[in-house]
Amino acid sequence: MEPEKLLDVRDLAKSYSVSTGAFSSSKRRTVAVDKVSFALERGETLGIVGESGCGKTTLARMLLRLIEPDSGEIRFLDQDWLAARGAELRSLRRRMQMIFQDPVASLNPRMKVGTIVGEPLAVHEPGVSRGKRRERTAEILELVGLGAESLDRYPHEFSGGQRQRIGIARALILKPELVIGDEPVSALDVSVGAQILELLARLQREFSLTLILISHSLPVVAQLATRIAVMRSGQIVEIGPAETVLAAPENSYTKTLIAAVPQIPA
Repeated sequence: MEPEKLLDVRDLAKSYSVSTGAFSSSKRRTVAVDKVSFALERGETLGIVGESGCGKTTLARMLLRLIEPDSGEIRFLDQDWLAARGAELRSLRRRMQMIFQDPVASLNPRMKVGTIVGEPLAVHEPGVSRGKRRERTAEILELVGLGAESLDRYPHEFSGGQRQRIGIARALILKPELVIGDEPVSALDVSVGAQILELLARLQREFSLTLILISHSLPVVAQLATRIAVMRSGQIVEIGPAETVLAAPENSYTKTLIAAVPQIPA
């Protein structure tokens, strides 16, 4: 059976104007994403790896239309995602969600966890009763390893790892088909980050998720990715099956990234 193409990205580009100085009226443009193309099949995990400033986060935000590209095409389940408006836009948007890098900044400190996690339901499924919404929120919190007692507590009462679990619960409550994790463990201790990656792997199996995992760390990406794309200066310089990219990289920059990974002495 032919694998289903979930996402098809073609020649995606984004640049920003940058002032050349406080007393200068001239502006130059810096290219953040430079004609990036890739496809994503249902059920796979694509790891996008590269140094800070290479365009990974800009790419992720364009995929979700949190920012609009200058040019290029994104097709989601063969629908023109960039042309979607109104009801079509809302329908597609609920099928893709993001897990953000900073679990503290991404959670409203004045809202209780039950409201935060249940908010996407309130927006996209307004017909669901308050009681049913609370029930579904409690279920998803249990799935990410937090009990129903979390519903009436505030984000500051939780550790960093627990807050990221809250963010994951919020991303998954609508049962999306595509989840983008933008550096989801970079703000966490290594051991806590490893637990979050294990959680994502388990949830991917349970929810049949398609994942894009963005990270500056090759070891993080290697834990989950079935394919790896290496970004440098706004471009994908190498993409392929994870084992091939890690064991036999072709691009010199990829080789440099792999060589920079610390080796644990035997």
